[in-house]
Amino acid sequence: VHMQMGDLRLHMGRDLGLVNDGPDGPWQFAWITDFPLLEWDEGSGRFHAMHHPFTSPHAEDMEKMATDPGSVRARAYDITLNGSEIGGGSIRIHNPDIQRQMFAALGIDEEEAQQRFGFLLDAFRFGAPPHGGIAFGLDRIVMLMAGAKSLRDVIAFPKTQSAQEPMVVSPDAVDAHQLKDLHIAVTAPKED
Repeated sequence: VHMQMGDLRLHMGRDLGLVNDGPDGPWQFAWITDFPLLEWDEGSGRFHAMHHPFTSPHAEDMEKMATDPGSVRARAYDITLNGSEIGGGSIRIHNPDIQRQMFAALGIDEEEAQQRFGFLLDAFRFGAPPHGGIAFGLDRIVMLMAGAKSLRDVIAFPKTQSAQEPMVVSPDAVDAHQLKDLHIAVTAPKED
């Protein structure tokens, strides 16, 4: 629903002359913050992390982690240029108690948390500093600067619509020896 509403917003903005997102139009940047930390999934009957399970919650929302996890805000952020996301990131959890609360909200009990993420929880005991970051999509920025409508128009070696790369002929078949080394069994029927 979010993507469709975003597309509708941009369509209406263009039709009404409120958005000029061509290469000669003004560059309008916006930071998007205060995303929900968790999202309820009806199918599994539990919460899932909106970004990832290591995104830090807002400190002022911590008391809601056990009672109202769906209202907790994430310390995550996106930056947009003329309505297109060009970067995103988050501040990470660096406290083992907060990480355990996050796992609990996701339905991961202490035993499973220790089994899957014990290395991380143990590392936090040694005083991990607050940390985070952002990743920019330089290809998306170039696309907007060039006024292109598709990333394929600005990427040096774009994949086709069917996710194939004609320059290096990928994806390609993997030989039996490589599959054996990785303990992978292919069950799909062989192509002619």
